[in-house]
Amino acid sequence: MARRGRSMRSGTVRSELENPARPRTAGSRSRPSSSVTAKAKRVPVVIVGAGRLGGALALALQAKRWPVRVYSRDAAGHERTRALGLKPATPADLKKAHVCVLCVPDAAVPSMADALSRELPRTVALVHTAGALPLSALGTQRGRAVGSFHPLCAVSSAWDSLAGHTAAISTRSPALRAVLQRMAEDVGFAMFDVPEAHRAAYHAGAVLSAGGLVALADAAVGALGAAGIEPEAALKALLPLMRSALRGIEARGLSGGLTGPIVRGDAGVVAAHLAALPSDIAPLYAQLSRRALRLASERLRPEPGAALEALLAKK
Repeated sequence: MARRGRSMRSGTVRSELENPARPRTAGSRSRPSSSVTAKAKRVPVVIVGAGRLGGALALALQAKRWPVRVYSRDAAGHERTRALGLKPATPADLKKAHVCVLCVPDAAVPSMADALSRELPRTVALVHTAGALPLSALGTQRGRAVGSFHPLCAVSSAWDSLAGHTAAISTRSPALRAVLQRMAEDVGFAMFDVPEAHRAAYHAGAVLSAGGLVALADAAVGALGAAGIEPEAALKALLPLMRSALRGIEARGLSGGLTGPIVRGDAGVVAAHLAALPSDIAPLYAQLSRRALRLASERLRPEPGAALEALLAKK
């Protein structure tokens, strides 16, 4: 974050981004952004990539009057940019930018960062949006601020709203952090810092909550299929149930939102489920039931809890 009393005028931001400060300690919590974001101005930003995330982020920033341009290397990217009502970046825009945000596939980040580092002044910070990649994926950027800005949001269209989600941020530069915090605030993101040493665990959790949830829904559809219910009808029935479970978590937390035979201590029902499920789904059910048993431990009486533990230990 910017030091108290220091101006965040555009020229100062560029100067500070060119000379990154010493890193914060790993695991440090993000501080309230209100005092910082009031100082960080809406500086020129170039979004690299006109795909779903790049388009959604550019549209959200443009709606808040950020001077944003979209950089693409091919005609198709320029066409997508204009179709979204966004402006393609010119060579002059690249040189005037304060922050360049890479919204490209993870595998393309190192090569794109290397190519851009040859074109961009060192005053332009490089930021990737890949949850799994460390800052080192941007290469050795001597004298240039680098960071990551990962939206925890499944973006299926450039027209998707990003508001209400969270952005995970990592950077060693206080000036860049202030700009990224202002971006997050204007887009409608909550924000937290990701320690570089634990980025893989962070990203695994994010994947479990999104792609993992989809895979879990597929397993649930398969279980209903074992009962003779067609996949389309099964999914239509399960989606509202899944949404009600998420509402329960929002209202009462993880333990309070847990429902089903585990929290009721019904070992007989769990045993019947395990016997009825297809062989590729039963192990997943057992693993999730063991997790649910730990979550429900304080709500269960000793006898039912022990019965469930003994049953699941065999699976």
